Amino acid sequence: MKKFNFDLQPVLDYRNHEKEDAEMELSRALSVEYEIKQNLEEIANQYLVLKKNMKATFDFYDTVQNNQNKKLLDYQKEELLRQLAQAQLITAEKRQILAEIMKKTTALEKLKEKELESYKAAVNFEENEFVDEISTLRFNT
Repeated sequence: MKKFNFDLQPVLDYRNHEKEDAEMELSRALSVEYEIKQNLEEIANQYLVLKKNMKATFDFYDTVQNNQNKKLLDYQKEELLRQLAQAQLITAEKRQILAEIMKKTTALEKLKEKELESYKAAVNFEENEFVDEISTLRFNT
């Protein structure tokens, strides 16, 4: 019996490699997004500490310093929110690319499965024909 050979196997291998690359790109984009969110949480915590300090102090210079720190935190927050919006756009783009690649890969995998089923049916038919031929030869002799 001849061995099953999927003619489009090199294409399928390439698509799988493309899919792995796209998954890695998506995970990188998600990690950047996660890092930005962590930085935003850190700024929120710093803002809470700053609020406590502002309530506890009655010194004019401390109040001025706390206001400057608040402005700095607001600026950092706005910058991080801008970066987060860009990162989310990149993540959405990477997801879309991965979805397209997965569609192509899935189509090839289904085609391979269909060809494998037809190959198995053909092999099974050949084996049955061979067995019938042997039975016929034995019966005739």
